[in-house]
Parts: sequence; C-alpha cells; structure tokens
Amino acid sequence: MIKILVVDDEVDVRLLFEQRFRREIRSGALLFTFAYSGEEALAYLQQAQHYSEIVLILSDINMPGMSGLELLRRIKQDHATPPPTVMMITAYGDAESYHKAMALGANDFLTKPLDFAALRRKLIPLEEA
Repeated sequence: MIKILVVDDEVDVRLLFEQRFRREIRSGALLFTFAYSGEEALAYLQQAQHYSEIVLILSDINMPGMSGLELLRRIKQDHATPPPTVMMITAYGDAESYHKAMALGANDFLTKPLDFAALRRKLIPLEEA
C-alpha cells in the first residue's frame, strides 16, 4: 500500500483524487490523506507514526500561508530520517518555480491540470518498491 499525503488549499482536490483513483483506493493499493495548508501538512507529519507511514507527498506550490516550496524545504531540512518522495504541483509551470523546487529537493514537478494517467504511471514504481 502506498500512503500519499496530498497538500492543496483547494478542497475539491479530495473529490478529484478519490474519483480518479477509486479502483486503487478500493483495492487497498493507495491510501490518501489530505491537508489543506502547509501548516496542516507539517502538523500531520510531525506525528511520528504518520511521518514514517507516508511514502509520497503531492504538494501544491501556491497556497496561502506556507507555500509548497517552504513546506518542501522544511520536510527536507527538519527530518533526520530520509523524507518521503515529494512531487510538487503547480498551475504555473514556469522555469523559476521548477528550478526552486528541484534545488530544494523535489523528486518531481507536475503541472495543473494534473494528468492522472501520467501520475498513475509514476506511482507504479513506488508500489513495487
């Protein structure tokens, strides 16, 4: 089972992921948890049992309060254990955001609207690990 934390200030993202990955959720292959801000995601991850369980974090970059880039920096810097895979998501696929995300240690960079078929293909290697 792949445990995924989705961080996005748009609440309708939950329904979108639950619809697009309905089969994988029902079969137990994927388990999604949702946080609606960087601060909420950090609070969730700071509970040791949650941090060690999460395999992948999908985080929006542009959010009020703590940005996804700041969340990424904190995850990579503040946790002694190897962090989970972090994929950044943004509606703005500009080179500056891409370079900042990669410099901060992002494992991947996706643009909105999300290509769920491509995301599914990226999740398969994680499931086999």
